[in-house]
Amino acid sequence: MAQQDPMYTHYAFNTLAVNPAYAGSREALTLTALHRSQWVGFDGAPITQTLTLHSPVLDNKLGLGLTVMNDNIGPTNFTSFYADFAYKIKLSEKGNLSLGLKGGGNLVKGELTTLTLDQGGDNAFSQDISSRFLPNFGFGVYYYTPTWYVGTSTPKLLQNTYDENMSTSVSREQRHYFVIAGTVFNLTESDKLKLKPTAFVKVTESAPVQADLTAMFILYDKVELGAMYRTGDALGVLLGYDLTPQFRVGYSYDFSYANKTTQYNGGSHEIMVRYDFVFKNQGKIVSPRYF
Repeated sequence: MAQQDPMYTHYAFNTLAVNPAYAGSREALTLTALHRSQWVGFDGAPITQTLTLHSPVLDNKLGLGLTVMNDNIGPTNFTSFYADFAYKIKLSEKGNLSLGLKGGGNLVKGELTTLTLDQGGDNAFSQDISSRFLPNFGFGVYYYTPTWYVGTSTPKLLQNTYDENMSTSVSREQRHYFVIAGTVFNLTESDKLKLKPTAFVKVTESAPVQADLTAMFILYDKVELGAMYRTGDALGVLLGYDLTPQFRVGYSYDFSYANKTTQYNGGSHEIMVRYDFVFKNQGKIVSPRYF
């Protein structure tokens, strides 16, 4: 009843992890690191780290990127390494269409025999998942302007089996489909206050369709404060601050409202750090980049 890929409250700041077409869209060499501790205090709860690096090349016609993710859930560990490639098509003065490919794979390991079961005899937990590398690839489409964007992607097309000795029905990667969108607009004539609503929709077989809806207020193009709603699951708050025009830090907290897990954990925390190393126009920042 759940997607296999990790969730992110900072999805709008971690776009390359879900859509390879985002590579190079910030017109900078951008490094983003994110750590998520989900359901703090709950034994075996998910802990996820992602590291993405991407940059435009060839006069901003192409984008290249690298995505590394480590995801721990109970006795299982998933580590993935992917290269991202994006080809950009300028459709108008401000609009760009980017087509992306993602290629790499996942290193999977599961110590299932270490679990204590309520009932014995379940073959799904009779043996460990041996460490093995599962190659995969995916694609994405991303259209963006300085004030709005929309995209769709399938990061992993192949439905690999985690362990050849186990039933594919209990140990197979499921294909995920993602849709992202967002915009930003002024709330005052002085441009001191803006609103940035974003959305992230996740679809996968045998799990409910889930949507993250977020609204961020931007103060003086420096401070961001907002709230998040995840359908059927959680509510959250986000804080962000630009220490410099190139260096941003962010924090979020969310808690489940739709089930009883809230009684047994302290919610979920995320920390995000992003740095833009290089900008166009000889390193001068012409305008803030909201996405």
